[in-house]
Amino acid sequence: MATTTSSRPAAGRMAAVNEMTRLLRLLFEVEREFLRTVTTLVYRVGEPELKYLICQHAWESAGHARFLRERGRELSTFGTTDTVRDSIRRVFVEAVGTGTADPLKITAGFYHVLKPAMLAAYKHYLKVTDPLADWPSKKLVEEFIADEERHLREIAPYLKGVEAREWETHLTQALDDLGGWLGHETRLPLATNYVWQQTKTPYTHPETCNRGKYPVCSSIFGMDPTEDPIVRPWLTDPKTDARVIRLMVYVWLMMEMDAIDYLATAFIDTPDAPFDLHHDLTRHLWDESRHSQFGFRQLPKLGVDLMTVEQSLELYNILIQMPAHERYAMMTMEFEAGSFPTKAHVMDRVRELNDFEADTLLAFDRNDEQNHVRFGHRWLPEMMAQFGETRPVEEFVKATQEKFKEVAKIHGNKTPHSLPKEKRLTGDKILKLAGVN
Repeated sequence: MATTTSSRPAAGRMAAVNEMTRLLRLLFEVEREFLRTVTTLVYRVGEPELKYLICQHAWESAGHARFLRERGRELSTFGTTDTVRDSIRRVFVEAVGTGTADPLKITAGFYHVLKPAMLAAYKHYLKVTDPLADWPSKKLVEEFIADEERHLREIAPYLKGVEAREWETHLTQALDDLGGWLGHETRLPLATNYVWQQTKTPYTHPETCNRGKYPVCSSIFGMDPTEDPIVRPWLTDPKTDARVIRLMVYVWLMMEMDAIDYLATAFIDTPDAPFDLHHDLTRHLWDESRHSQFGFRQLPKLGVDLMTVEQSLELYNILIQMPAHERYAMMTMEFEAGSFPTKAHVMDRVRELNDFEADTLLAFDRNDEQNHVRFGHRWLPEMMAQFGETRPVEEFVKATQEKFKEVAKIHGNKTPHSLPKEKRLTGDKILKLAGVN
């Protein structure tokens, strides 16, 4: 008896859609896990431009994951949760390495093994899908392929001469065991003597962040113009020349590098957080990266030698002693929320200079910071839940503020000046650079 169309199983009728949905789901999980783990590189690499680039790539991966999920949910069988299967997560966690590993070798693992495999997966998707029936997915994937190819080009100068063959082979073997991210390649099972690094030496955050060749100190804020570049009373003193305030605020913006470093630690510590939380955290990270670049790029234009600007490590050194939900509470509910009055005054003073570029950078900084505080109100309760914290948010924030003060007594002010005050940028030197007698 012939089988009629109406009697075919639904799965058979939708087989073509289901197969493409399965691949989209895998791509979503890979992109999601990439941004959760590649962020561990941010505070371990030392070159500011490399930190900025990794933040940018993480943000673009967050966008890929978001649109893959949006497209996937238009199709059947994609699923309603954001979970990542253990087989994919294990490879990315392995790629993180240990907290003491050479950060450039770890970076090479991500960009010479995992990212090329991601590019290959996207190209496979284009090859096997129907270009007309699956046109929405096709257009997305074409854009993501262009991004992945650009990421590999952008990272290449930073990895030139890095010898990471053994580590790359180790990660390649882990990926080959899956048959590639989509399982479309010949699977090569792991050798019986393969040792997962994560089981032998679980990852822990380094006690301090890496700033490469740049001089460091505990803090760039102070009261003494012969010692510190940002003299707190000068920021709000109406007698301070606006040119001095502009230079000081660019130093302040460049030092949002510390926000990049300690915020980046939150991703690996929250493996079960909703994707939307990680998406907004990645936006927050990319924003702080751009703000730091404001100062990094503008200070030399105003005559500042960046090798005279000590970079502050204080906040990372303190906050890394606290769990991720407490770090996030201090960042959004204390540091950022508390900065608005001073920054508003600074913006008004800088406007006296008719410096359109400075006005623009400060306006976008303020707009972004307002969004970050909104992120905090939205996501701090969820982050608290991830750590089993049940106190009301207001009570938790107050307790965390007090805890920060206590931790600071132990771990704060531990980084000596790399440069003598004769060589480092100070308030007095800013006066001279600004042409103020």
